[in-house]
Amino acid sequence: MNKIEHIGIAVKDLDVSNNLYTQLLGILPYKMEVVESERVNTSFFKTGPNKIELLQATDENSAIAKFIAKRGEGVHHIAFAVDDIVAEMNRLRDKGFILLNEKPKKGADNKLVAFVHPKSSNGVLIELCQEIDNKD
Repeated sequence: MNKIEHIGIAVKDLDVSNNLYTQLLGILPYKMEVVESERVNTSFFKTGPNKIELLQATDENSAIAKFIAKRGEGVHHIAFAVDDIVAEMNRLRDKGFILLNEKPKKGADNKLVAFVHPKSSNGVLIELCQEIDNKD
């Protein structure tokens, strides 16, 4: 794992939260995107090398909606950048970590993603992120 790629924060209302983080950080989001596979609307802020991803559920049965219903708004996951997501998934499986995905899938911000179950990482949902090479 190379670095923390971003911190994901579950929010009830993306517009309200975008306004809050714009005021807090003094910048506008650099990207907003719908991720159909996760049933979320996302918004990204970048300050220095750090990124924050705000996630709003688009479906009451999505993971974000269930998270907010159970725990309220707040930190949802920590994402780590990796060079080879498949190799990293295999390494973690070999070490006994439980992965929520059999193979990587397309995520927000031009990334392939996979998740590590919080039961195997001290209650923290871990996201693995690999930049998608668009040169091809």
